[in-house]
Amino acid sequence: MAKKRKPAAKPASPAAGVTPDRFVRLYRMIKLLASGAQTREVLARRLRLDVRGFYRDLELARSSGISITLVAGRYTLEQDVEAALALLPFPDPHLTLGAAKTLAKGRSAAHRALAETIARILPSR
Repeated sequence: MAKKRKPAAKPASPAAGVTPDRFVRLYRMIKLLASGAQTREVLARRLRLDVRGFYRDLELARSSGISITLVAGRYTLEQDVEAALALLPFPDPHLTLGAAKTLAKGRSAAHRALAETIARILPSR
């Protein structure tokens, strides 16, 4: 008898598993692209990545909403550099629950998102 298939796992969010080193690489990638169109070879060399690592970081940047296009063999940032940097996934800051609740008390969309995350993951009484 055949085994039942498990449902496919949900894809991880862009921020899942972003290490500080990877964040720095992504930041540098955006800054390099902001200075002008770059080939894969130049970007990979400047970021000290192999081809596979380059495409993984490129995919993470794109899945985070950063518009990077390939035209005539060169990658180009298609949006304002500050807007692109604001979309980068940030590494886990290892906050305590108390610190997270304190940060969630503000009025901005980021504060509300943090408050909603806290409410979602805490068990109900």
